[in-house]
Amino acid sequence: MATSDGYGRRALRYLESTRNLVGCGGGALGLGLHFAGLGGAWWPGVVAGLYGAGALLTPGPKPTPPQPAPPPAPTPAPVSVSVSVSVSAPRETAEPPPDPELEALTVYLDTVPLPASAGVDALLAALRETGPGPAADRIVRHRLPVAVDGYLRARTWLPWAGPDTPDPAAELGREVKQLAAELG
Repeated sequence: MATSDGYGRRALRYLESTRNLVGCGGGALGLGLHFAGLGGAWWPGVVAGLYGAGALLTPGPKPTPPQPAPPPAPTPAPVSVSVSVSVSAPRETAEPPPDPELEALTVYLDTVPLPASAGVDALLAALRETGPGPAADRIVRHRLPVAVDGYLRARTWLPWAGPDTPDPAAELGREVKQLAAELG
């Protein structure tokens, strides 16, 4: 594991720093004084001095606050007989909370004019039923938004497309069917 940023990154970090930018402003002020005729023969010293004054008098970057220590893990309490009996009693299974990204995508898709024949609503219902998982996350986060974006872009360019251009709604329907098949 490398522990050094290297010369290039350190130089770039300084060039982007507040100190350097204020110093450059001072140097530009020195050039302005020279062009106004106030620097005389000493204008390079005036420019360098104003740059140095700006760079040295500017406060440095604020230190980052230390991260709070994570709370200690709770120690398990001793289990009593009454607790073990209540634990072994059957309980109702609570539904998992809805995926916030799926809910946000659903709200967005409600505002987009999508054809009913594409089956996007059925795919969203299937995603809610299956719950979170790698395939559902991939569909919600990437694949379905890209498919809808492609449909919207193709629909925008449809007036200028040729006569043999495929129907964007049919293409979206094919993609949604493929996503539903991947979901299982």
